[in-house]
Amino acid sequence: MYIVDLHSHSNVSDGILKPEELISYAKEKKVNMIALTDHDDISGLDEARNKAQALGIHFINGVEISVTWRSRTIHMLGLNFDSNNDNLIKGLKSIREGRVERAKKIAYGLAMVGIPNAYEGAKSFASHQVIGRVHFAHFLVSQGYSKNIKSVFNKFMTKGKPGYVDHDWASMEEATSWIRGAGGMPVIAHPGRYDMGSKLYPQFFEEFKNMGGAGIEVISGSQSMNQVDYFAAYSEKHELYASVGSDFHGHGVSHRDLGPLHELPKNTVPIWENF
Repeated sequence: MYIVDLHSHSNVSDGILKPEELISYAKEKKVNMIALTDHDDISGLDEARNKAQALGIHFINGVEISVTWRSRTIHMLGLNFDSNNDNLIKGLKSIREGRVERAKKIAYGLAMVGIPNAYEGAKSFASHQVIGRVHFAHFLVSQGYSKNIKSVFNKFMTKGKPGYVDHDWASMEEATSWIRGAGGMPVIAHPGRYDMGSKLYPQFFEEFKNMGGAGIEVISGSQSMNQVDYFAAYSEKHELYASVGSDFHGHGVSHRDLGPLHELPKNTVPIWENF
């Protein structure tokens, strides 16, 4: 079987492995094609690509962009783009700067419930500029405020909890234009996580398609396998390519291992046919 994984993370964002370590692990898992899709950051692509070329793995440039759509946070993958494109680089930089501001607000919320130095603590777990919620989670676990990452999110990071912060990211139009402008293909990541319902999903995918959207992550390590046929139907209806990704962050923090072995439904067209 030709194994494709178009959604994975390194320690450039909130993964555990360095980019080249991620690719080495992909080789162990017999992955044939992989995309590194760090959150709002593409600085790990060169290292990962060089390692992939050395190991004979087909490497795809990737990124996962944070998007706000109708007050909801959505994640959009960009695949197979020119990583030297100025507009994309500037757009991602603006989002990373917003992440810093969000991190400071999260730290303030935690300080209000008696947890000091959370910003500095989270930053110590972030290898690069991007400071995400998972870095706060690692800090809180290390300080004994929770027993594991999952319990941190339930206790501190969900809506109504002290570490939850509303934040406006890039618009869907901005994100799709950055990716398309760099010659890439925009893909909705793990749509099953957004729980929009039968009325909102059609509107969402239609708007995405009209703005230049190219694909849907029909199979994702961050959503139930019971949802595959559901999103395959949207892929077919809106003429969007189907993608597959584990959303691997590292052992102990990921729902599924690198390199999903599930085949797409027959009514879909794999996005990697374009690569």
